[in-house]
Amino acid sequence: MTVDRVIFGRPLRSVAFDVAVAGLVALFAVAGVVAQPGGWPASAVGVAMGAALLFRRTHPSTVAVVVGALALTQVLAHWGPLGYDVAVLIALYSVIKYADRLRDGVIAGAVAAVGVVLAALQVPGPAAWWASAIWFGTVTGAVWLVGLNVRTRRLYVLTLEERAATLEREREAEARAAVAEERTRIARELHDVVAHSMAVMIVQADGVRFTIDRDPATAREAAKVVADTGRQALEEMRRLVGVLREPSRPEPVAAPGAAAEPAHRRPAVVELPDLLDRFRAAGLEITYATTGEPPALPPGLELTVYRVVQESLTNTLKHAGVGASVALDLAWSPDAVVVRAVDDGRGRPAVRPAPPGGHGLVGMRERVGVYDGTLTAGPALAGGWRVEARLPLPSAAGAEEEAA
Repeated sequence: MTVDRVIFGRPLRSVAFDVAVAGLVALFAVAGVVAQPGGWPASAVGVAMGAALLFRRTHPSTVAVVVGALALTQVLAHWGPLGYDVAVLIALYSVIKYADRLRDGVIAGAVAAVGVVLAALQVPGPAAWWASAIWFGTVTGAVWLVGLNVRTRRLYVLTLEERAATLEREREAEARAAVAEERTRIARELHDVVAHSMAVMIVQADGVRFTIDRDPATAREAAKVVADTGRQALEEMRRLVGVLREPSRPEPVAAPGAAAEPAHRRPAVVELPDLLDRFRAAGLEITYATTGEPPALPPGLELTVYRVVQESLTNTLKHAGVGASVALDLAWSPDAVVVRAVDDGRGRPAVRPAPPGGHGLVGMRERVGVYDGTLTAGPALAGGWRVEARLPLPSAAGAEEEAA
């Protein structure tokens, strides 16, 4: 892992480079103090140009104005072009690349063109002034075009980075919204489960009240049902509060499919064949197998198994397409149920909407997490997609009490 060092609020590498450039210009100014026209005053102008270049990234337009003014001083003093005049080209390049508006670069180019003519007029020697003007103009124009090209590429990269950051923020916001919506749906369904349990408790408690004197045995059995149902409802409520309190790390998800089911719909595992028939009618080729005997399940856990199957098949139809083959397997054991759905990914685009589901992997992960289960999803070795959810079951004793 690399860490970019910063000094004066700027990357250390950029500061070091600018210091080197400014030092080089100052060195040109001081080195020619003996031979160049103007002596020390001319060298002082060159050193001032070099010092101004230290701020060429943060204040490019101001630096261009300062360097241009110093170059005009040099022209008015009739010192002619000197070695440190490379600072003019550096300032021109900087204002084109770093200025907020390209207009500043265009103005700097026009001023540089006037400077080229003035500098050519002061070149000593037998050559015509226009020959020097062509040479100076060619170099200055090349620098201007290079700066424009670098500016264009820099703005293009900044645009791509901003677009990528915006898309990332939108994706995270959509994922958080999907998680919130799915948790609301889970809460509504689990609320129905708990409300059903409370209704059973009330009916059984009324039965105890009316039979406790006439039939104590029946009253004791009803009281046991009340206690067992209360424990189950309390456990469901604990899980409900847990899923609403615990933060979740949203992951990228596809857009939801068709409209959601009615608010009070609470499917059960026995309805899986009807669900599979609906997906077969939508175009999937499904093979369904079960191993082991399903025990009596709490309503919330039974609902979770149903929803995991529904979401797996919805994602297969949505992504693998019509005609894809799916192998669905429910493996029941004394301590867990494993839901496994593997498709071959060889379908074609769907011609009708997928049966309604939730929010894909986000919804399944949220539901499985309520019951301390695990969910794995990813590409299958033979192609296609594989989803496997493992949900712990209540203990044997707990299952017997729930059955009672």
